[in-house]
Amino acid sequence: MTGEIFRDAWGIPHLRANGARELARVQGRVTALDRAWQLEVERHRAQGTSASFLGAEALPWDRFVRRARLDDTARRCFAELEGRDPETAAWVRAYVDGVNEGLAEGARRTPEFARTGLTPGRWEPWTPLGVWLGIHILFAGFPAKLWREQVVRHLGADAVTLFATDGPGTSGSNGWLVSGERTVTGHAIIAGDPHRFIEEPGVYQQIHLSCPEFDVVGLAVPGIPGIGHFGHTGTVAWAITNAMADYQDLYRERLRRTGAGVEALGPDGVWRRASRHVEVVEVAGEEPVEVEVIETERGPVIIGGPEGLESGVAEVDAVGAGGELLAPAAPARSHPQGLRPFDPAGAAAPDPAPALNGPRPQTPDGLIAPIALRYPPRVTGDLGFSALLPLLRARRVADVDRAVELWAEPVNVVQAADTEGGLLHRVAGKVPVRAEDNRTRLVPAWEPGHDWQGWHETPRGGLTDGIAAMANQRGLATPLGVEFAPPHRADRITQLLGEKEHWSAADMPAIHMDTHLASAAPLLDLLSSVDTLTPEAARIRRTLLAWDRRMDANSEAAAVYAAVRGAVVRRLAAHPAFAALSAPPAYPEVLLPWLALLPRVGFALEHLLRAEELEESYGIDRAEAVRAAVEEVAAGQSVGTWGDTHRLVPWRALPDPAFDAPGLSGDHDCVLCTSAVPGLTDLSARGPAARYVWDLADREASRWVVPLGASGIPGSSHHRDQLPLWLKGDLAAIVTDFTKLQKESDV
Repeated sequence: MTGEIFRDAWGIPHLRANGARELARVQGRVTALDRAWQLEVERHRAQGTSASFLGAEALPWDRFVRRARLDDTARRCFAELEGRDPETAAWVRAYVDGVNEGLAEGARRTPEFARTGLTPGRWEPWTPLGVWLGIHILFAGFPAKLWREQVVRHLGADAVTLFATDGPGTSGSNGWLVSGERTVTGHAIIAGDPHRFIEEPGVYQQIHLSCPEFDVVGLAVPGIPGIGHFGHTGTVAWAITNAMADYQDLYRERLRRTGAGVEALGPDGVWRRASRHVEVVEVAGEEPVEVEVIETERGPVIIGGPEGLESGVAEVDAVGAGGELLAPAAPARSHPQGLRPFDPAGAAAPDPAPALNGPRPQTPDGLIAPIALRYPPRVTGDLGFSALLPLLRARRVADVDRAVELWAEPVNVVQAADTEGGLLHRVAGKVPVRAEDNRTRLVPAWEPGHDWQGWHETPRGGLTDGIAAMANQRGLATPLGVEFAPPHRADRITQLLGEKEHWSAADMPAIHMDTHLASAAPLLDLLSSVDTLTPEAARIRRTLLAWDRRMDANSEAAAVYAAVRGAVVRRLAAHPAFAALSAPPAYPEVLLPWLALLPRVGFALEHLLRAEELEESYGIDRAEAVRAAVEEVAAGQSVGTWGDTHRLVPWRALPDPAFDAPGLSGDHDCVLCTSAVPGLTDLSARGPAARYVWDLADREASRWVVPLGASGIPGSSHHRDQLPLWLKGDLAAIVTDFTKLQKESDV
């Protein structure tokens, strides 16, 4: 036997081979057969070449990737991996060999290749590292620092807390660990659901990997060997959520052109040569575009450039009409338009900026003061891939603990449990030690005191009453972050787990699917104080005050609440007090979703409606905003149920107008976190990208589901066959006995 591919009833691949390296080859091959289009899209995104077949809409992403030097960073990290950990490097090469073996056949099965004229290319040994970078480069949310700068510039430093994202809309996941003392079997259970953009094909791949060294089921990331985030080896299981750590910095740079190239001013007052070259981005149907790539000692310059700097000093305090920081005038270059901007998981979202703020500023990119990005793998040459093989080989919690010590990014909260009663709850990843200003704002590269001074020790925690809930809230990772998710999901999970003494794996879907919306409280509290209403508005008031605060798809009251909430968001965003924030700055289009006012108001609505300073400092009457919103809804068309407008719209590299978007329960602060953009749309492109229950008493009692299916091939019986389960909250059985599986082929 060299390698074997089996399938279960859901088309999930179960792979068996003689050794870890051969198994990696089979994993790469089956992923290429099932998901060739997804793999090639991700490879091109990581290289900054996606516009070559997706067209001009992908150009802003490609420009960002080129300027951030993701492909070069992937190459550098793989070279370091080969020198530091040759076994893992060879294992990654084997995976890449399998991908290359399967791509041509996978492409023949997948209509998107013919539709775009794309020919599958060749994966290099560093391609998986590039894919990982491309998926996670925005995961730490460094563009939020640009937003804070905008708020400080226009409203003052005190206003930053008004829009703190310890309120609705932040990214993240749910996870909970129940110790054996709280289960019916006496063994621990780990359950949860990662919240990412719902993509088709999905960002997580259900898979079973078996060889003499290990036998693991879990959720792999297509394009990456092994199982990094969610796995069960039979004797130990683990899961993660985003720790919400801040580990990327933005530096304002002073650049000047010289006869030899570009120089940057350092914190010691010395001008030093910056690396500089020009790359060409091919664009389907249009002329190629040149991208100037500059890197200082801090990192790659991802915003702005040195054009027009005759004196060699950028006028960083000059402010343009849109609030952007400007350097002196330079020859104009077109500002890219039309990208569906990428989320922290590497997927794209509907772009709110045109609908919110009118036409985008046409300021040439070269006019913006240069800003460099410093991110850990660019500094260390380490992406944490050395953790992947030890995770597969783990037998006990201590093994998982040692493995995640090698983790780099994204920074995660990790939970693990084993069959001997071992438990783990800790943060893993690299967070630099540096000045407080680095964590919250852009810092001047030419001033001392902003360099990195080593790495933080990652915190560890325990359980309370036999449980630990992780939902991106403040807590274990607080010393490492700035903004976190509100506590509602974590509090609700803890509350539900406290409602009975002993839990089973079969009980967990009830927690996955809970729709209680605690963040509705401030709006409803203000509504209760409003008494001068028209008859129809008074009826809406009675409906909402009697509502059970559950965002169920069949609930009319939930739909009414969402309509009123959206109207409140729009009214607050349109208030003259916030007018200066309504025009987005002329930053690269990829970063604009973090800078759009209306989503920011929607995401911070709970905090804004509790903030007395809205009246005191900004002249905004919160109760009047709620009253007017209720009257607006009362005067409008009748509202149906929440599921009529709250529908699933997965992201695809190519649109599928035939997709029948199903109605959804849940909302952004429910445990069932199906996120929309309040005030803009009820459509949801973000939610549980998988659900899992890991039972340490019996792995066969574990369960899982993904939003669509195991296959990335349109028309396959397994392309969307798990969608009904996902919508209802049901989970698919995990079968690990190869005698109960259907053998597909030897490879």
